[in-house]
Amino acid sequence: MSKWPMRTMRGLLCAVAAWMPFSAAADDFDVAKLSSNLDLASLSDADLAARSITVFHMGDVELTSGRIVASDPLVGPDRPAFVRTVAPGNYPVSIYKAFGRVAAAGLRFADGKPARWELALIPGQDIKSLKNDEFFGYPVDAGLGCYMDAETYALIQEREQQVRTQKSATDINYYDDVLAPEIEANDDKYVMHRPVTGKRGNVAVFWSGWGDGSYPVFWGLDAEDRPLVLFTDFWVTENADGRHEPGGG
Repeated sequence: MSKWPMRTMRGLLCAVAAWMPFSAAADDFDVAKLSSNLDLASLSDADLAARSITVFHMGDVELTSGRIVASDPLVGPDRPAFVRTVAPGNYPVSIYKAFGRVAAAGLRFADGKPARWELALIPGQDIKSLKNDEFFGYPVDAGLGCYMDAETYALIQEREQQVRTQKSATDINYYDDVLAPEIEANDDKYVMHRPVTGKRGNVAVFWSGWGDGSYPVFWGLDAEDRPLVLFTDFWVTENADGRHEPGGG
């Protein structure tokens, strides 16, 4: 998607850092070393505004199975769901904007400030395997991130087949043929996309901060290890503050 703005040097560095070797065993892995922006998920709208961060509440994403996928929806809609699950239901999604970009995205399951945070993992990922500056995140190659239920991928496939039939073509571009009119109506920043009208299951789609790269996702848990929020940091801000651009940005 060449239409997305060119990244700054800071954005390029963030993308590279996602693949660089953060020495940490499972017991001492400190998510604060990956993100200084986790407080965004707990601040009030007024507190965010005081920090020059705008929060937009997109609406609810429908989790039909409670198995959550976070990915680039155009290149990785079939990415495996996270190991940790939630109860099926409708949950609100918020995006946090700073410096003209989407800085982070949060999916809320219950009120409250997390007692602790953990890196969200998909099957086969092991915290103990990480070395130096390594971390697990999802790759972005189309300038977009999303939250959706794992079952919603089947609806995306169904929509693709509908478009193929309508166009009498085997190859389609999901962005150009389906998503573009919806997200362009929101300044190319976000959309709550429903692949198939009348069927339960939608996708919270949002601009991924600096664009392409790899971005970590975190679970915010209460004292009993119950999920309160799922949070994606796109590294646009530091210390949950939008009043000053990060050094080098």
